[in-house]
Amino acid sequence: MKNLILAILFLIGITQSNSQENKYLPKQKIQVGVIMKIGHPEARIYNYIDFPRSNFIIKRGGIIDYKRIPGTKVVIVGVEDKKNGTRLVRIKRADGGRFFGSHPSVIANLEKALSSGELQII
Repeated sequence: MKNLILAILFLIGITQSNSQENKYLPKQKIQVGVIMKIGHPEARIYNYIDFPRSNFIIKRGGIIDYKRIPGTKVVIVGVEDKKNGTRLVRIKRADGGRFFGSHPSVIANLEKALSSGELQII
């Protein structure tokens, strides 16, 4: 009897996990010109958006302020599919500004940034 109940609960769990809504758009819909928003990172730093290190920002005359990054609208200006299946996108600010006042664009791992909440689709 226990095994039957566990099997039924297992099947219900599997069907529920497969029916969850996909958080991000399929690969075909992500293209140049899509507008997105930068969200808050899970940790203190962004893991999947490749912002430059602090010393490079300072060398180019920028100001390091990660508090102004969340909520920034960005536009995809380039898409690159790697051999291992990852999709990298080059993003720039939608308002035409620069990240930290020094870098016009940065690269992000699209799938991982979307799943972690670092990038959000508007």
